[in-house]
Amino acid sequence: MGPERGQSVAAFDLLAPAHAQEAGVDRRDHARDHARDHARDLHLDQIVSDITRDDETLQEWFFTRTRDVATVQHRHDVFRDLEDPGVWAALRELCASLREVVAHLSQASAMRVAHQRQAWTLDAAAIYCAAIRQLAKELGGSPLRSRGLQDFRRYLESYAGSEAFERLEAETTECKDALAGVSYCVQIDGGRVTVRRWAGEADYSEDIQAVFERFRQGAVRSYLIDYRVWPGMTRVGEQILGLVSRLFPDEFALLGAHFERHGGFLDPGIHRFYRELQFYVSYREHIDPMRAAGLTFCYPEVDAQSKEELAEDTFDLSLASVLLAEGGTVVTNDFRLEPGERIFVVSGPNQGGKTTFARTFGQLHHLAAVGVPVPGRRARIYLCDRVFTHFEREEDLSTLTGKLETDLVEMQRTLRDATPRSVVIMNEVFSSTSLEDARFLGTEAMRRLVDLGCLAVYVTFIDELASLAPSVVSMISTIVPEDPATRTFKVVRGPANGLAYALSLAEKYRLTYPQLLERIV
Repeated sequence: MGPERGQSVAAFDLLAPAHAQEAGVDRRDHARDHARDHARDLHLDQIVSDITRDDETLQEWFFTRTRDVATVQHRHDVFRDLEDPGVWAALRELCASLREVVAHLSQASAMRVAHQRQAWTLDAAAIYCAAIRQLAKELGGSPLRSRGLQDFRRYLESYAGSEAFERLEAETTECKDALAGVSYCVQIDGGRVTVRRWAGEADYSEDIQAVFERFRQGAVRSYLIDYRVWPGMTRVGEQILGLVSRLFPDEFALLGAHFERHGGFLDPGIHRFYRELQFYVSYREHIDPMRAAGLTFCYPEVDAQSKEELAEDTFDLSLASVLLAEGGTVVTNDFRLEPGERIFVVSGPNQGGKTTFARTFGQLHHLAAVGVPVPGRRARIYLCDRVFTHFEREEDLSTLTGKLETDLVEMQRTLRDATPRSVVIMNEVFSSTSLEDARFLGTEAMRRLVDLGCLAVYVTFIDELASLAPSVVSMISTIVPEDPATRTFKVVRGPANGLAYALSLAEKYRLTYPQLLERIV
């Protein structure tokens, strides 16, 4: 006997280990309420939109971080199982089938004709039964290692062998076979429509198709226009269906009985698995084209205590999607934080990859805490409680405040709310004021961050900040030595060279060598 409907839904969990449920650790933890504050600055809003295709439930999962190492590892294990081609193909096929089932049921619920609603539900049940039976067969011998998929396999085996499912499967097949034997003729004489049983008359549609077959020239563009926006029936179609049901009362009675017994056939445990599986499938489908292009993804080592970090060959996930679509090249970067190091101060010429580096740092911490593979060949990431961002924006005249005042208010809020477990990313803040004021304000902000002990990235043209404390690491965006106007978009460890502010001023007033040449010539 299989599991009773609704009682075994908790028998497996793809998104969190059993201990997290027992301890009351909500998958949607406290990070959820603040996760979207930094989404625009880090381009996470676009990344999540591309992954989820605007599915709100999926978006919730991708915007929710966890500080539970076991939960992250639990999700990594499921992703690793999906690296097996057989498992991946079977679960993708299940997603496709259940997506069709859900669409059928959604459309059926909006249909006003009872027989059509029942027939669509029957078709959905047939797709569902075939998908369950096929998945049980393919997962049966698969070498699953993750607790989540192992538990689900046991649930699936029990469900597929239950009396309730076998009855659904048998009665669905019986009803489909009975309806497949329904054949009728429609005779139209002026405004009169007559429906009768088929008596062996020739099927003229087959003759017509055979005549036009000789003109077929392979794959050609279709000029057929679909005027229907939903699969409902016209009034004439409804009346014809009503007459057909009177001609075949036994078959349609069987259809009605099937709907009464199995109208709510979708098992809650299977439906929940389908929803949670999409978290994994949608992310894999998003990164697979990047992998095919030669970019690497890894399962990061995560730690809720140690702040020693590293990433090798990492990159901005959002920018990579755009560049690959345009045929461009993605530049990767490395970073590391040794014991006692907490803050990166990134300087160098404008348009050299500094902002991209800062955005990548933030993306890595968010994605690592979501529990998905992250961009890079290898990574070790600290599980933070929150991510705070301050990126340069255009002045908003509607606020009736200046840009500097806005920067100060936001910085005050960050320093008030951030904890030693937070990540703070500042990109060209205080750029609207004088050099002396920017140096003073930047120094004060940096000292607060140093005292707080949180992880941070500070992109700035003020080189002195790079040597403010032992916990500060200086990184610079590099240029081609033979052509200083050409950026490599590589950001590496190195002492600030004192030219960042000069270059930013020269570019601001169009006084760089290329800009002068352009103006003269």
